[in-house]
Amino acid sequence: MTIHREGYLIILIGFISVSLMQLGNFLLYRTLGWMWLYVLLSLALITLMILIIQFFRIPNRKAVFGPMDIMCPADGKIVVIEEVEETEYFKDKRIQISIFMSPLNVHANYNPIAGIVKYVKYHKGLFLVAWHPKSSTDNERSTFVIEHANGQEVLFRQIAGAVARRICYYIKEGQQVENASEFGFIKFGSRIDIFLPLDAKIDVQIGDVVKNRLTKIGELTKPI
Repeated sequence: MTIHREGYLIILIGFISVSLMQLGNFLLYRTLGWMWLYVLLSLALITLMILIIQFFRIPNRKAVFGPMDIMCPADGKIVVIEEVEETEYFKDKRIQISIFMSPLNVHANYNPIAGIVKYVKYHKGLFLVAWHPKSSTDNERSTFVIEHANGQEVLFRQIAGAVARRICYYIKEGQQVENASEFGFIKFGSRIDIFLPLDAKIDVQIGDVVKNRLTKIGELTKPI
């Protein structure tokens, strides 16, 4: 396991803040002499520091997928699988799969397919809870489209939630990307939407717990 680069500064700030709070906790103990309160606050501060570090963890995972496979781009839980009208890029019907990420999930995001990045767009917006029906269109979000070698395109979208206030992404239009390579990170709870062709084979169900770089969510069916 490693720590994501987006977490270095936050972990440092967290460590300094927790250290100062622990110093204050110690001085409070010296003043009042309440051991139970000192122990309780110490445990709370240690737990807070552990939670901050674990949020930015990157587990060691080896991605092994076929050329037509659609890989899960994020850790989390499948909360939506439905046919919808995609209005930003395709402007036609697609299969939407939504993955809700809690603050306890790994929050690095990975490309679901290999291909050429055709579209990148950041949108300012609201910070509704990530499972809200309008979060996909009203929240702060970033939209990406990758064209597969078979000519089909897959759209996926990072969506900030009520807690998440920082979307990071590292890919740009015209770039060639590999399946399971990192494209971004969302700091704290959030959601990823994926829009697939209507003929795509779907291998997940609502309620499934999925993991980036490990879970196959489906396949493109049009041959290369």
